[in-house]
Amino acid sequence: MRGYTPDTVVVMTSRQVEQTIATLSTVTAVNAIAGSVYGLSGAPNVPHEWLEGSPFEDYTVPSVILGVAVGGSSAAAAAAAWVGHRAAGPTSVLAGVVLSGWIAAQVAIIGPRSFLQPVMGGVGITMIALGTKLRRLDERAR
Repeated sequence: MRGYTPDTVVVMTSRQVEQTIATLSTVTAVNAIAGSVYGLSGAPNVPHEWLEGSPFEDYTVPSVILGVAVGGSSAAAAAAAWVGHRAAGPTSVLAGVVLSGWIAAQVAIIGPRSFLQPVMGGVGITMIALGTKLRRLDERAR
């Protein structure tokens, strides 16, 4: 068996990158859509005071943005990656940018409120990195 050192490089195949993108994007899409539904139902356990000083009077508009932009872009990235479509890399980058932007805007508007904010920010950055890696692997394969 070959020994591994801290400087060992992990090599992933295109399909492994696609599967990782698909998994992260699916979980993100499900979370975003569920959060959107919760927000559209009035977000009963989320303090309304969090919106004070924001451009929003209630959670309707942010919930629609969460469901459509974050959920939609993540679902598109998941679908493209699951089937191995050539758009999987760029779609993952886009979904990661949307997710990271959502988290940045959320923290700017309501402040740090949950451990999920940095976690999901990290997921967004990971989706950008994986999408970029997949695009590079695809370019090499041509």
